[in-house]
Amino acid sequence: KGKGPQGRRITLKVAKNSMRVLFNGRRRLELSKMGIAVFPKCLLELADVEEIDLSRNMLKKIPNIIEKFQNLMWLDLHSNQIDELPPEIGTLRNLTYLNLCNNKLTTKGLPEELTLLRNLRTLNLGLNCLESIPTTLGSLKELIELGLFDNSLTIIPKSVKKLPKIERMNVKRNPLPEFAKEEEPIDTIKRIESLYLVEKKDLCNSCLQTCQGERDELHKLEDMTPGPSEKPNFTSLTTPNSTAIDNQEEWRIK
Repeated sequence: KGKGPQGRRITLKVAKNSMRVLFNGRRRLELSKMGIAVFPKCLLELADVEEIDLSRNMLKKIPNIIEKFQNLMWLDLHSNQIDELPPEIGTLRNLTYLNLCNNKLTTKGLPEELTLLRNLRTLNLGLNCLESIPTTLGSLKELIELGLFDNSLTIIPKSVKKLPKIERMNVKRNPLPEFAKEEEPIDTIKRIESLYLVEKKDLCNSCLQTCQGERDELHKLEDMTPGPSEKPNFTSLTTPNSTAIDNQEEWRIK
């Protein structure tokens, strides 16, 4: 069971002890952060589970025996070292959630059979090495969430953009043209770029009249600006402070 070049060895006993029953009645194998480098074959004894969490391990490959898990609805493989998926992934027709975020998947590593997952609602391919995504992903008509962030995508196929039920599509931090840095917005406010100080005697009559006109307009604005209101004076009001002043000598004596 110790960690070695092949990672931690998972026995059937360990796997059974990692089984959890969720509030919805589904059974989940929770094998996250266990140093697994090779998909445990002993899991075939538990192939009727509905959910498997193998995230945060050291998996490089998903074997074709994944097709034995026909009841699987939820599969979390994020934060491994997976660079390709087997075609058999497409046989998991009940799968609704597939998280492949933070792996080493390339475009070639995505099999065409991925598009056979017609019940898939959440697909996370973020933080991988994808330069493009297949246009056939547009056939996943039940997709609600699609993660494509932190890849090398330069285009999103129209078939994917127009998925009928898509609600959230994260494509941040990709070199997409539509996310190129926009030009600085045009400043519509007229601002002074240069200021020249001259004496009044050096101005011609027309310039002098213009300056005097603008100065008069400025004075009008200043006259229209309300000044600070005067502090109200309540002469008949006795405040604690006024009483204290009258009696302070008596307090000092006490």
